[in-house]
Amino acid sequence: QVQLVESGGGLVQAGGSLRLSCAASGRTFSMYAAWFRQAPGKEREFVAAIRWSGSSTYYNDSLKGRFTISRDNAKNTVSLQMNSLKPEDTAVYYCAVQYGSSWSPFRGMDYWGKGTLVSVSS
Repeated sequence: QVQLVESGGGLVQAGGSLRLSCAASGRTFSMYAAWFRQAPGKEREFVAAIRWSGSSTYYNDSLKGRFTISRDNAKNTVSLQMNSLKPEDTAVYYCAVQYGSSWSPFRGMDYWGKGTLVSVSS
């Protein structure tokens, strides 16, 4: 079992940057950590994922180049650096983990955080 706590959300102007963090406590072995987001009135959307012990990363192609996922094993955190933010990036951002030997966006996530709100003003 793992507990996830997101932080770093807030209000930012278009073109600005934010860095989200997700602190994980509990089992991190054979785990992939990911960020999802859900905008008002829309379905939850995959943003990025990273292997907890390794360098493999996966991105939503539409966001790659503006968003970067990273992790700090010493601090048990995974971060999402978001640059050149747009109003359409406004959403609740969720941290989630998936256990397994490989990443699959089509397999359900095992645990979710409660989310952190990102609002981008025009």
